Amino acid sequence: MPQRHSKNNNDLAFFTYDEKRKLGYGTQKERLGKDSIKPFDACCLCLKPFIDPMSCQKGHVFCKECILECLLAQKKDIQRKLASHELQKKQEKEEEAEKLMSQKARELDAFDQQNHGAVPQYSDRNHSQDKNGFHGANSVKVTSYEEEALRTMKAFWLPSATPVAPVKVDAPSTSTVCPEGKEKLKLKSLFPVYFTEDTSEKKSSSSLDKTFICPSCKVTLTNTLSLVALSSCGHVFCKKCSDKFMAVDKVCLACGKGCKERNLVNLEKGGTGFAGHDDHLVATDFKHLGSGSGLGLVRPATKT
Repeated sequence: MPQRHSKNNNDLAFFTYDEKRKLGYGTQKERLGKDSIKPFDACCLCLKPFIDPMSCQKGHVFCKECILECLLAQKKDIQRKLASHELQKKQEKEEEAEKLMSQKARELDAFDQQNHGAVPQYSDRNHSQDKNGFHGANSVKVTSYEEEALRTMKAFWLPSATPVAPVKVDAPSTSTVCPEGKEKLKLKSLFPVYFTEDTSEKKSSSSLDKTFICPSCKVTLTNTLSLVALSSCGHVFCKKCSDKFMAVDKVCLACGKGCKERNLVNLEKGGTGFAGHDDHLVATDFKHLGSGSGLGLVRPATKT
């Protein structure tokens, strides 16, 4: 029994519907698995189990070394941008002063020509050539107005007179930002975070196999739980214990240190460019077929 002609007809100048489906044309959707979600005990920068974790006021957790290197790199970049901005301002002032000087020179030249007149200056008519490229009888002295017109002539067909768009550097912001939440972040606003390790199981485990528990209800902490950290002491609890005890008693259940409502920081889980989080667990990828080739141009995947 012969097969359908549309699936076998591959000598067309365009892609058929069946060929586009086989090449993955269009928007492809796939639900992210567990391996694509960042664990709660992983650094938001290096995506590895954190070492000496520190958190910002928005609940993003980083390794101490990672966040310090990030803030230091941002400060160096800010200094570089400030230096380029100052250099641009200095150049603008010099250009402004040069314009004023050229304007005064033109005014003096115009005054001199008005009083004495423009006297043509001829040289050898056959072999001479002035700086503007005129020969013979046309080799008269060019006025300052003509020189300015030749100098500022914007003729795109001449390489020497092609206009150039000036590149302006805006004044950069002098404050560092959180690499995850993009809000302003200072070093003094970071606070250390202390997770309670589960020591009930008598076994030697590596740092990758560590399990953490809530110091109040002893529940194992996972990505399915909402976590709350105290900025006053750094201890981490589950959301239920935080709302039930600490929000009412205003005391840390682990160390007994007093806390206020503003000290309760909800820790973020997931939220990097490599992981989906919360309820947005579907990744979409759009493949555009290039004209005249079977290979498409793939746009980076986005999370929705």
